[in-house]
Amino acid sequence: MNFPWRDVLRVCVALCMSQLWAMPAQALTADQVRAISIGESDARSAAIAQAATSGDAKAPEFFQALLDDSVKTSGERVFVVRDGKAFDAATDTEAPLPPDAEDVVNSNRMRRELEGALASLKLLSPDKAQRAVALKEMRDSADEARLPLIEKAFAAETDAGLKAELALLRAAVLISSADKAKRLDAAKSLADSHQPATKTLLLERLKPDGESEADVRAQLQLSLSAIESRLAWGERLGIVFTGASLGSILLLVALGLAITYGLMGVINMAHGELMMIGAYATYVVQNLFKAHLPGAFDWYIAAAIPAAFLASALVGAAMERSVIRWLYGRPLETLLATWGISLVLMQGVRSVFGAQNVQVENPSWLSGGVAAMSNLTLPFNRIAIIAFAVLVVSGLAFIV
Repeated sequence: MNFPWRDVLRVCVALCMSQLWAMPAQALTADQVRAISIGESDARSAAIAQAATSGDAKAPEFFQALLDDSVKTSGERVFVVRDGKAFDAATDTEAPLPPDAEDVVNSNRMRRELEGALASLKLLSPDKAQRAVALKEMRDSADEARLPLIEKAFAAETDAGLKAELALLRAAVLISSADKAKRLDAAKSLADSHQPATKTLLLERLKPDGESEADVRAQLQLSLSAIESRLAWGERLGIVFTGASLGSILLLVALGLAITYGLMGVINMAHGELMMIGAYATYVVQNLFKAHLPGAFDWYIAAAIPAAFLASALVGAAMERSVIRWLYGRPLETLLATWGISLVLMQGVRSVFGAQNVQVENPSWLSGGVAAMSNLTLPFNRIAIIAFAVLVVSGLAFIV
């Protein structure tokens, strides 16, 4: 019976391959760690770019530690401090922190380099959301040093939308290439962009000291025109939306004045001050929630709205019972009287809250907005204002 050499060989090869597959991801070497942490800015920038381009698995963690000011050096050794313990940055093994260890100081330039490198490394993340965030972060900071990584991410990307974004990012980098053909292709590709940053990039290239080749300049101008025509719609819609939100506020103010004059015949010059009372009531409720119910802060607005109405109503009732009731039928005199009351209210608020402006914060669910277009974001708080105005007008229409 022959010995099954072939089967044994297959098993050995399989075991070797499994061991190679199970090997940990490449880590930064001690020399790389030193080059990134110690030395002149130019040398450090080059080392950061090299580590980012290599796609090293440990690089993002180390870059983040540098951004968090958690890296210290002692002589030629580099340490990362986590949870009060020091670890060798190259081997990631715990080590005693020498007494002479110094913080790694990162200038604004180095921080920009680290942030850009960190974003570029996220392009290779298996998480689509992280890749999308990385693309967004890199739009303003990508350069030719990161082109190999962008190419690598482009080749590996499976999502059609992100792949198109990567193509535009690649074109934005190549627009400054020394190769005329690459610049021309990049200018053509950028015509499909919807990003305001691309418009800025093209305008930079069209400056007198920018692109020198006539045919490339012509293509840049064509691409710029295409982008501007797309962005113009976002700008127009933004103006309409801003006008609608501001108009909603003015509508609510005008409704109050109209009701007061229509029902009472009073020209109320203190109407704005009554709104001010409501605003300060909201501010007080906000501070009460901060101090006593911080866990429910996101819902303080539900208590602040009725409190604002109640505070304004009480002040208005006091005005009516003390002054206005004696002036019905004399609109000009009510105008003068309420103007005087407005001065009293303003000074009273200054005395209580001070002359400086105070801030009413949005709850988290009213922060942010809806990205309707690349250059148009509809803030949630303005959407809420429009919705509230519609609700009030609808309620009045139903009552009347």
